[in-house]
Amino acid sequence: MSEIRTRTLDDTPDRGRRSLTGVRRLLAGIFTALIIAYGSAAGYMYLNQRSFIFVPSGALADPADKGLENVSVETATMADGTNVTVWSAAPARAGAPTVLYFHGNSKNVSARWKRFRQILDSGFGLYAPSYRGYAGSDGSPSEAAFISDAQEHFDRLALKGSPVIVHGESLGTGVATAVAAERSEAALLVLEAPYTALVDLASESYPWLPVNLLMKDPMPTRERIGNVKVPVLIVHGTEDSLISVEQGRKLFKLANEPKDILVIDGAGHSDLWDSGLWPGVQEAWSKSTAQRKALVVAPN
Repeated sequence: MSEIRTRTLDDTPDRGRRSLTGVRRLLAGIFTALIIAYGSAAGYMYLNQRSFIFVPSGALADPADKGLENVSVETATMADGTNVTVWSAAPARAGAPTVLYFHGNSKNVSARWKRFRQILDSGFGLYAPSYRGYAGSDGSPSEAAFISDAQEHFDRLALKGSPVIVHGESLGTGVATAVAAERSEAALLVLEAPYTALVDLASESYPWLPVNLLMKDPMPTRERIGNVKVPVLIVHGTEDSLISVEQGRKLFKLANEPKDILVIDGAGHSDLWDSGLWPGVQEAWSKSTAQRKALVVAPN
């Protein structure tokens, strides 16, 4: 009996070591599985990131079907040969500006027809390009392509002679700012629900990812707005759940004078036009026009 008890006692350390080894293997397996899962998720997000940023949908409507009979549908061939669609109308009022409109990330340019009606009813002109990869346009979307095309659109529009208001909506605010930073001939920059950078939005949405390393299209508006030398108007809603009004306020602090910010109480991301945006733009345009005239007549 004593021999049996001795063997049982001698086996105890071995069982303990085997148990500890099993726990280590289990933990190592769990850790490895987590690393694989994280790498797979990060890889998926990296490969498919542009499908999250650029969300074109719907067919391009006919302007006439939306009551915009004076808007023509044009094809603009970019420097690299890519064809994109543009909705265009000359100013109806002498001396009025043309709004170069860069739309948001979803749907297509024709989905903004109600906004365009307000612009045209004011006697202003319109030049609204469809982004690459969106309805009516060839190519694939990217930050570099959007900005290159946008600068080309501005140059073509500027040749027509009317003052140009560069207007960006949501995603388009980054594009519009990049244009105004390089084109001091612009008369006014309007940023509707702007972001400090797309990479900042991605960091908020995916804090578990190293988005600064993975982002192909960071669109750093916060770095570009300091180079804008034309008047700036920022419009943001206090209830914007997609892009916080604080991002608009941060850009306002970074912008050069002359600048204005219109914060609309209770407005969200997509209803700024129904909450007073366009009268605010018209007021900013009148103000900037008066400032330019004052500079012209001011004595040296």
